[in-house]
Amino acid sequence: MKLDLTKQAASFLDGLPAKQYKQVASRVHKLTREPNPHDAEHIHGRPGYRRVDIGEYRIIYAVEGDTIKVPVIGKRNDDEVYRILDRKRL
Repeated sequence: MKLDLTKQAASFLDGLPAKQYKQVASRVHKLTREPNPHDAEHIHGRPGYRRVDIGEYRIIYAVEGDTIKVPVIGKRNDDEVYRILDRKRL
């Protein structure tokens, strides 16, 4: 599968400290091998989107054909990831 990160998701990832970058980037790349991991949850009210958590971060993604699209990566305890997702869907 291919991976498609938005500019926002890539920028957030690039701004992480090295240890967290490695953890989150590894989790994102694992989605290309297993797009529906056991801990993925569908996001209520946002059809087609799922989320997975890694440490204190949340990865929002959608599977479209043979591509994993990652529009948003953000803090788990912050609803900003959902606001960003909603703005991107307009």
